Amino acid sequence: MKHDAFFRRHPVFRGEELAAHLTAGSRVGKRMQESLLAYHTRTGRLVRIRRGLFAVIPPGADGDTYPIDPYLVTSRLTADSVLSHHTALEFHGRAYSLWHRFTYLAARPLDTFTFRSQVFRGTKFPETLVRSGVESFGVSTAERAGMSLKVTSLERTFVDVLDRPLFSGGWEEVWRSLESVEFLDLDKTVEYVLLLANATTAAKVGFYLEKHREALMAEERHLTELREKRPRQPHYVDRRRRGSGTFVTAWNLIVPTEVVERSWEEIR
Repeated sequence: MKHDAFFRRHPVFRGEELAAHLTAGSRVGKRMQESLLAYHTRTGRLVRIRRGLFAVIPPGADGDTYPIDPYLVTSRLTADSVLSHHTALEFHGRAYSLWHRFTYLAARPLDTFTFRSQVFRGTKFPETLVRSGVESFGVSTAERAGMSLKVTSLERTFVDVLDRPLFSGGWEEVWRSLESVEFLDLDKTVEYVLLLANATTAAKVGFYLEKHREALMAEERHLTELREKRPRQPHYVDRRRRGSGTFVTAWNLIVPTEVVERSWEEIR
């Protein structure tokens, strides 16, 4: 049947995606679509993740224990979902720690919710990008389990986790994760920073690149572009932690002391 082919190709899907498939070239009423979803949920063919979002359970598998790919869930939460921040680091294989929290970008993110002990949290596309119509800058399309999903590129992810470490586990996790990155297109990286138009973020990226200049092959022109956008007055790297820190004159940044001293390396 028409829906069986859809289920085989869409291990996780939104109800609207199934509706579009069923109505293509035929007349299928909304009530029939709802009945179809209700029937297959009742018989165990589908698992309802949340309102309007479903996962397909293979024949013979237990719907309560069958693993449902959290990356596919994240990618289908909204029509424009983009895996981002720590979730993008994990997807690219660059996260220091594996989480049970999944973050995505969307124009209108859903409320945070939990499914099978996994937390899904959305955040809006940066306003500066939306105003310029470039919210998709640095967004790539990837394939997983035969489905396409959107994820921020490694360059955009690099900037995003420095911009908002709250979504990436804090500074130790961010620093250790980013130090596994062996190559970045720094022209693209700097271009994205400039699009964000955030002086503190420019300084944070510049500070990191300067600290890892040789490893990432950062050229003086990259640092100069970022330095020209640094804040005019000292800014805290983390506004939630005002107080103690180390002032880095070149970037007008007050950086947490544990980052400067890499204090986590003392713990063995």
